[in-house]
Order: sequence, then C-alpha cells, then structure tokens
Amino acid sequence: MSYDPRFDRYRSPNFKRPKPPGDRAGWEKQAKPRANGSFARSPQQTAASWGRPVERLKPRKFRLWAVWAVLMLGGLGLAVNLFYLQVTRAPALRKQAEQQQTLKTKPFVPRRPIVDRAGNVLAIDRQVYTLYAHPKLFNHSKAEIAAKLAPMLAIELSPGTTSETELLRRFNLGESGITIADSLAQEVADRIAQMQIKDSPVDGLELLRHQQRFYPQQELAADILGYVDGERKGQAGVEYSQQNLLERSMPSIQFSRSSNGNWVPDRLTAGFVQLDDLKLQLTIDSRLQRVARVALKEKMKQYEAKRGTVIVMDARNGELLSVVAEPSYDPNQYFNFDLSRYKNWAVTDVYEPGSTFKAINVAIALEAGAVKPNSVFKDEGRIYMDGWTIQNSDYKLAGARGPSTVTEILKHSSNVGMVHVMRSMKASLYYQALEKLGLGQTAGTDLPFEVTSQLKNREQFINSPVEVATTAFGQGFSITPMQLVQLNGALANGGKLVTPHVVQGLFDREGEAYWKLPRAATKQIFSPETTKQVLEMMETVVDGGTGKAAQIPGYRIAGKTGTAQKANSGGGYSKDAIITSFVGIMPAEAPRYVVLAVIDEPKEGSSGGTVAAPIVESVMEALISIEKIAPSNKK
Repeated sequence: MSYDPRFDRYRSPNFKRPKPPGDRAGWEKQAKPRANGSFARSPQQTAASWGRPVERLKPRKFRLWAVWAVLMLGGLGLAVNLFYLQVTRAPALRKQAEQQQTLKTKPFVPRRPIVDRAGNVLAIDRQVYTLYAHPKLFNHSKAEIAAKLAPMLAIELSPGTTSETELLRRFNLGESGITIADSLAQEVADRIAQMQIKDSPVDGLELLRHQQRFYPQQELAADILGYVDGERKGQAGVEYSQQNLLERSMPSIQFSRSSNGNWVPDRLTAGFVQLDDLKLQLTIDSRLQRVARVALKEKMKQYEAKRGTVIVMDARNGELLSVVAEPSYDPNQYFNFDLSRYKNWAVTDVYEPGSTFKAINVAIALEAGAVKPNSVFKDEGRIYMDGWTIQNSDYKLAGARGPSTVTEILKHSSNVGMVHVMRSMKASLYYQALEKLGLGQTAGTDLPFEVTSQLKNREQFINSPVEVATTAFGQGFSITPMQLVQLNGALANGGKLVTPHVVQGLFDREGEAYWKLPRAATKQIFSPETTKQVLEMMETVVDGGTGKAAQIPGYRIAGKTGTAQKANSGGGYSKDAIITSFVGIMPAEAPRYVVLAVIDEPKEGSSGGTVAAPIVESVMEALISIEKIAPSNKK
C-alpha cells in the first residue's frame, strides 16, 4: 500500500514515516516541533499535500460558470415567456378566460302574434310538450301503459295496426329516450302527467316543455304567413319578410361561473324581462280568404288543374284582402310537404297574361290619343305577320267579324283587332308606355321572393312587328299575377299605381297603432278619363261578352277573361298547355275592389270564361256580404 502524506495530521508525532523511494532527500530532514507539540510540514510535504487540488481548480470553475449560465438562460426564457403571456397574448387569453368563466345569452321571448284585419289570430307562440319513454324505468307492464296512453295521443298508424300496438312497437325500440309524440298541448300533457294505473303513478314517461309557433287556421293563410323553422327563424311569407317586427328585442343576460361550477346571472334587476303586447296586423280578411280557397279548390279539382291563385286587392290603397295559392300546405307540419309548396307563386312566378292584359293595352292606346272607344278596325279573324299566323281564339266558330269598334274588340277578346289597335301608335311610344307601367320591375309588394316581370329589350321590340303584335294580345312578355292585379287597380282607382301589401303595422291590445308600414308614393299612369272609358268597355265583357259567368244580379261588374298558350322552355308555345284567368272590378260605378283568378293548365277545352270567371264571381259575392256593398243602379 503506498504512503499518503495527507494523513500525517492524524498520526502520533513519534511515528516514523517510511521514506518514499523517490524522494529520499526530503525525508532525511526532521520536522521541527511546534509550540503545541505538533510538527511543521516541510515545503516538500506541503507541495505533496496540495498538489492535487491546485491541478483540479480549473474544471470546478467551469462547472460553476455552466450552472450560472443555465440559470441565467432559464430566467431569461421565463421572462420572455411571461412577456409573451402577459403582453402579447393577453387579449386572446383574457377573451378565452371570459368565454370559460362567463356566458351571455338572451332569455327566451315569444315572437309577436300575427292577426288578420279583424284581430283573429293567424300565428302565435304556444307552450307544447314532447313525450319520451324510458321503458327501463317502467313500474307497470308495457301493455298496461300502452293501453292507458293510447286514447290520449293522436298517433299516425299504418294499415292493420292500432294505437296500442304502435305504442308497444315503439316501447320495444330501446330501453330509454324513445320519442313517442311531439307538439302535445298543455291539456294533453297534464292528463299524461296525472295518469295512474291501479291507483299508482306511472314511471318512465317524460314530458319535455318547449315553445312552438302555432297556426290555428292551418293552411288558410299559409301562402301569406309562411312558417317558422326549428331554430325559430321565419322561412317564408311574412314570417320571413317581417322577421325584425315579429322578434321582440331583449338585452342579453350575462352569467358567471360560481365556485361550485354553477352559472349565476350578473346584475339581474327586477323587471328585466318585459314583454310588450304588440301584434303584427295584416290586411287579410280570413272570411274572404276561406271563400277564395274553397272556390279555387273546387275549380281546380273539376278541371284537373296543376295550380291556381286568387288575389283580392283594395284599389284605393293597395291593401290585399286575400291571397290564395294552391296547392298549399299546413305550416304546423311544414316538414311533411314538398319545398315547392312553400313559395307563393302569385309573386314568385311569371306567366304570359294573355287577354287579361288587353284592357291595359286599350288604356295605353287611349292615353296616347291613338284611338277612341268608337274607333273602327277591321277584324279579319286571321292575319299573317313575318311568317307567323295570328288568329282569334273563336275563329273557327265566328270567322271574320269585319269592322269592329275598340269596345267590340275588347268585348269579344279579338286578337286580330287588338293587333290593329296597338299598331295605330308608334312602337317606340308603345314600349315607353309599357316601361312606365313598371314592366321589367316588381310590383313592390311586402311578400318575399317577388320576381321581376320580363319584357323584350327596346331594340328587339321596336324592330320586330311580330313582337308588337303578340304583346297587343298579352303574349311575348311575362308578369306575376300580383303585378296584373296592381295594373288593373290603376284602372279602378283613376289611374294611380298603388303598391300591393299585406302588412298594416304593429298594434297594441287596444287596437291602437304603434307603428304603420310606410306607404310608397302613388304614381299616375293613366288619366281618370281614360280609366273611366276602359271600365265601361270592360262592363260589356261581363254583360254580354266572354265574362258572362262573373255576372251578379243587381251589381255592375267590369272584367276581362284570358286564355293564353303556355310558352315552352325551348321556345314557341305548347299546343295543349294553357293558362286561364279572369280579372274583375267592382262595383263598376264606384270601382274599389280588384279580384283576379288564375288557373294553370286546366284540362283541354277550358277557357278563362268557364274556369276562372266563376271563381271571381264566388269571391265577389262573399265580398258583397262582408263589406255590405249596396246594389248598383243599373244603367
């Protein structure tokens, strides 16, 4: 074992150390004793004992610097991260914290109800229930519960099943969360909640309460009202177009998460939720709406028609008393109907009006001074123009009528006669007059999704004689049924173009107006003298012309029939498909109401006088009763 001089301090002073072989000279000298009896080390001993630590000093200093550097870098990194979190990302983190710790929501507030002109409810929010079954919680047999529950529910059944068997089938669909029925009224829910079997309450049935838009008149005014979807957003009719009026404004409530994790409202003052009593009142008369729908359905069924519409307007101010489109739908069950039924084609589709536009054309010619009511034109019954044949609808029966006045041409709905009448004025002036009437624009109604009417461009119209000719008898251009009512309204009110509308405004429970729909300024398109002359001509159509089916004893009625070929999508006209119509104005001596009926694709052999005129007659009879219109003084 080698000698280690570092242990000298622990040994006795009399101990003789062995001499290291490599350092004999150093060990020959004796250590001198110190005053305390110990021996002082020689320089050789000191060097030997401290040589190793001196050699290892540099590696230790490096480790200290390394540790210091790591700590400094760590502190610097921590400072940078704190700056990033506290300054750079502070806004985003603050927002995230607010989202986690606070919640803003609006309290459920019912939509405002919709009523007709008499205050009858057409749409209202109501509290309904959805019934769920949890068979695993039943404390009675499934058969007993089904037998007790069946009489309370209106369940759709497949052939050969009963309500009880259907309920049993549903109970067996799972152990929990089975939907049994929805939209249950409060009284039905109360009966289910109180249901007992053998004097014992029934477990396993759950009633979940929610709000639902309810239409008590079902399909009666669906074309006007539209419907509200599951997210409580209007998707058609005034429910869509008047969403801002129907939704009550309500400030949000802020909730904060408490220490136990529950949400607690902040600063909720007494009387925070205040509901107004306002309701959206329409111009519609439910009684007239019902009569119009029944009359339209009957004729559509009789003539196997594709679709139809009836519109009644007060020509003084544009108020729509009735707007009916068939086929329709029940807005309470909107999800069970095809999407095509949601649109009101009285405003969403255009068609070629045919002869119902002839009275408007006569008014244009009279207003331009091109003709007078007794002006005479030759009615050949059939003419040829630019390779096209134009003839009267009754040419095979009546042939050529020869010289005819403008009044007679309108009375017999002569196509050839109307071509001569409209060719008596310059094509450029004719086109300008059509633009003045609003063709190429919309009628401006407050019903949604209204489309613009279609008119050929000016150059094409002026440079093509056949375009002028076809427009003269109501073809070659397209308008909506609503715009045709608007134009005939101008004939009824002395020449003013009013805006058709169904919204009156917001009214309170006392019937006082809180807000009324702003009315667009009227536009004078005909002189009163012109409209008076045209109405007198239209009276002859009902008295002895093509509109006899619209006659009502004791009343003067002006009207015009229309039977137009339908245009093919690829160009030209269909040989079989037609669209029939009749527009009536009453009473002729003091015109106020315009009634239009349009029937699309009735069976072959139909005409406006046989299909549409009787519908208008039925609606006018109801109008006489509702509005108490006195009999006319016959001329």
